[in-house]
Amino acid sequence: MKEENILENDERTKIERVPYHKELNHTKEFVQKRREWIEEKSGAKFSHLSCFPSGTEEFKGNTENLVGVVPVPLGVVGPLSVKGEFAEGIFYVPFATTEGALVETYQRGAIALTKSGGAKVFVNKEEFHLDPIFSFKSNEKAKEFTLWVSTNFLKIKEKAEATTSSGGLLRITPYLITGNAILDFAYSTGDAMGGNMINIATEAACNFISQELKIERPLLRSNLFAEKKASSVNLWFGCGKEVLVETTLLRKVVKRFLFTTPEIIAKAWHSWAIGSISSGMLGINAHFSNGLAALFIACGQDVGHIPNACVGVTSYEVTESGDLYVSLRLPNIIVGTVGGGTALSAQRECLEMIGCYGKGKAKKFAEIIGATLIAGEIGICAGLTTDQFLEPHKRVRVYTKEKAYQQETK
Repeated sequence: MKEENILENDERTKIERVPYHKELNHTKEFVQKRREWIEEKSGAKFSHLSCFPSGTEEFKGNTENLVGVVPVPLGVVGPLSVKGEFAEGIFYVPFATTEGALVETYQRGAIALTKSGGAKVFVNKEEFHLDPIFSFKSNEKAKEFTLWVSTNFLKIKEKAEATTSSGGLLRITPYLITGNAILDFAYSTGDAMGGNMINIATEAACNFISQELKIERPLLRSNLFAEKKASSVNLWFGCGKEVLVETTLLRKVVKRFLFTTPEIIAKAWHSWAIGSISSGMLGINAHFSNGLAALFIACGQDVGHIPNACVGVTSYEVTESGDLYVSLRLPNIIVGTVGGGTALSAQRECLEMIGCYGKGKAKKFAEIIGATLIAGEIGICAGLTTDQFLEPHKRVRVYTKEKAYQQETK
């Protein structure tokens, strides 16, 4: 008897799968049928999940087993003055978050830096990495392999780039580890985030290499570049767009709008740096992840890249004139303005809010992200040196505490 028939007749392997239909899977009727199935299985009743803003068909390619949507409150941070190579002017930045006081914290920093002349920002470099691993019986064989790859780079590049109209293979860097050869494929990805792009391109390149050398196909990922995970590689080499940001906050602005002084903030940052280093933190920052999550959700980005993107460094110092110089290094801003979730109706509107939807806008978007994050660092770090950090949290807690009480009494 065939193995699949044995499995089919085995009671232990029988499961009831989520309803699926190849042609009708994302139609309104079939999504409703699936939602009703989940209601029956869970015992819960859904009265809000079915509020689709633009129908169900637009979610093809963005999610599977679709049953509904989860609205996330959207606030705006601004005015935010940005002086970049691609982003220039005043922006009001969309923040999708359920964390009370988050928008207010970022806004406090945005107002201070805008009143001080804005944030200077630029994209320092731009490349996305994928790291397949080839296994050999000895270091010598692995070394011979890397020499062949180096000699035949142009042929490999041709195979990889044949799969994409906007991506480019920049280089391949080999690393030898215990009889294994890891190839770091570095790509440019244009205005797309590029995750699928580089996977497909690298697969084509690796298939070509395996066929030419008649060797076993590699694992497409070795984890060397730790995609969607934080690592030291993220801090030193980066992945995606490396964004550098700086601003000088005028002393009078710090005192008037942040209720503190440059000296107090700089001294506090020194203490935080010691704590960060002592804990083994990758980089030094207060809360990059907060702003990244709010922006990524609003603008249709892959939130799985936040662990990479939040690895970076913030620094503060008092200038000779007594003002406060703030700078950020963000080596892992992995974003796109085409593809992925960017064309979904609400996410597109959020990108349009900051003039970042479509082709030619990815670097502008990265610069706005950098300026937003420096505003967030200013807002929280200044707040922690005064009463301004907890005051907004105390205000919103009145409402969230009441909601929690209502949940308990139902």
